[in-house]
Amino acid sequence: MSLKTITPELVSLAPGSVGDKSAVIRELAARVVAQGRATDAEALYADAWAREQKDETGLPGGIAIPHAKSPSVTVPTLAFARLEPGVDFGAPDGPADLVFLIAAPADAAEAHLAVLSKLARSLMTEEFTSGLRAAQRPEDVVALVDEAIGEGEGSSGAFVASAVSAASAGSGALAPAPVGTAADGFRIDGRPARIVAVTSCATGIAHTFMAADALTAAGPRNGVDLVVEPQGSSGYQALPQSVIDAADAVIFANDVDVREEARFAGKPVVRSTVKRGIEQPDQLIAEAVAVAADPNGARVSSSGASVSTAPAETLSWGANLKRILLTGVSYMIPFVAGGGLLIAISFLPFLGGYGIALAHGDSGMNNAVYTLTHYAIWNLPPEGLGYYLGAIAFEIGSVSLGFLVPALAGYIAFAIADRPGIAPGFVAGAIAVFMNAGFLGGLIGGLLAGYAAWLIGRPAVPRWLRGLMPVVIIPLGASIIASGLMLLILGAPIAWLMTQLTGFLNGLSGAGAVFLGIILGLMMCFDLGGPVNKVAYAFAVAGLAQQTDASFHIMAAVMVAGMVPPLGMALASTVLYRRGFTQVERENGAAAWLLGASFISEGAIPFAAADPLRVIPANLVGGAVAGGLAMAFEVSSRAPHGGIFVFFAIDPIWGFVVALAAGTLVTALLVVGLKRFTAPRRTAPVAESADQPADQPVAATVAA
Repeated sequence: MSLKTITPELVSLAPGSVGDKSAVIRELAARVVAQGRATDAEALYADAWAREQKDETGLPGGIAIPHAKSPSVTVPTLAFARLEPGVDFGAPDGPADLVFLIAAPADAAEAHLAVLSKLARSLMTEEFTSGLRAAQRPEDVVALVDEAIGEGEGSSGAFVASAVSAASAGSGALAPAPVGTAADGFRIDGRPARIVAVTSCATGIAHTFMAADALTAAGPRNGVDLVVEPQGSSGYQALPQSVIDAADAVIFANDVDVREEARFAGKPVVRSTVKRGIEQPDQLIAEAVAVAADPNGARVSSSGASVSTAPAETLSWGANLKRILLTGVSYMIPFVAGGGLLIAISFLPFLGGYGIALAHGDSGMNNAVYTLTHYAIWNLPPEGLGYYLGAIAFEIGSVSLGFLVPALAGYIAFAIADRPGIAPGFVAGAIAVFMNAGFLGGLIGGLLAGYAAWLIGRPAVPRWLRGLMPVVIIPLGASIIASGLMLLILGAPIAWLMTQLTGFLNGLSGAGAVFLGIILGLMMCFDLGGPVNKVAYAFAVAGLAQQTDASFHIMAAVMVAGMVPPLGMALASTVLYRRGFTQVERENGAAAWLLGASFISEGAIPFAAADPLRVIPANLVGGAVAGGLAMAFEVSSRAPHGGIFVFFAIDPIWGFVVALAAGTLVTALLVVGLKRFTAPRRTAPVAESADQPADQPVAATVAA
């Protein structure tokens, strides 16, 4: 028999001061672990707290639902605290006195997620929340929750059925709301306005379904016929196309991309966050009716671009541009990583050696299996079989690297216009290569192609033409516009600029090169895989296609600096100052040894998240030292990734090791010093014993 989702031991009804929301989440996480439903209270707290930092989980009516899917959770669980006084979770109407921690395994089955989603929907009903506030014992709370989620003995689920049908509680669409009869109801052409909505949140457990219910309840109040498609982690049931076609407008209340958005092409649209769907459903309905009546109002793109792919109404211009460029870089990197490593392998002494870059042509062209057999056995060249295989590896790697700029441009365009932007983006990137406009040309070509595709796909078109738009019309028109501009106007100036930049980098030496290494080191260690880190890495990787000494030096400086944060944290937490770190941090430090050696900067993120004011400065100083020394020693790396494991592509290896050791030691010593001499404030430890009373108060925040 499976474990119940909530038990009396997971309920706290104790009044009294409880500190802040961090302390509440930490205490509830400890209760989950104490009942054997999760393996690590600190890890569960960290996952729930990370979700809280993205978007506060307080809701109107004194409710808060911190939640997370976490690898540490083994059983889908609800933990509950009733607080007096309430604690601020960011709701617009004040503190929350009813707090549910929703903990789901990272790989939770759909059925489990559906159960947790039922709770979220029940919280939208006055009957349920009033019952929680009136409960005298933890067992009373458990009974209420069991009835709401359908786990009570003999429960028919009637409580939940009042809010949502059983079919829609997990993943399906809500049934249409009854048409309102209010005198001031919204009407179009003499009939009630028809609206469809889609809701989704980052975890797809709670906010998705609460927004769906809030919008559904608001429909009758406003005299509209409203149908909602909640797209939760437990799956979703797409609305019938006939319902979408009959709708006057669409509401997208989402924190993540809308799935299959092309179904709504041409419909007037209002976009908002999922939280606004919970808190302001009436305003969203009014806005949807207004945009339906406005011939110049926003429409869903004919290309089916998702929420994050069209120029976003909810992001600033700079933030949207950063998202677009980072999408392109993220998709480009696999092309470069594979190709760069193959080239690095071809340089191994028992294969081609470094000379393979100049003399591989004839061997690389004769690459069929039967040619290899004949060439290697019966007509063995002076260089031998290893040389031949090295030439093959170099050829494949070179061709793969050749996709660097087209892939960058193609996926920048994809980030703007979705799939219809890919083809014109790749073409614009290929034109940039043809014009010798390089990395910068790919950036500009991708932006041109993406925005051209988005603009072409924006107008509403007849239904018979929609099928041709993403496959023929948009790619054709955007390719002509973007590639034409590159060939006729922009390509030559960009190529000149790239030539000047390459010449400048090749001419760097001495103090100039060291300064560049320091800057790259700071960028690599600032946000550990974030936008600044990716800009530095993309700059280095793009240079590899030039195969110049300067590009190899830059790649080495970037790689060695990126290895410093995880290795520095590993050294500090497992060797130099173990007592200054928690048990979880020491375990993370043990893993960070391998992550750092592999050039995975993200291995230091747990340390930076827990103590940013001391960890990040230490990382920055160590990264600057490593990057500067790598440039001073003129270390070269012909591989774009791999860390110490691609030692055969690094020269001189002693310079790389010295720079890495120096940066790691500086980071470790600095973070140890900061931890020892700058005492933080932290929360008191929470009980994690199974013997803890069910009604014990949530731990308060105290000074260390």
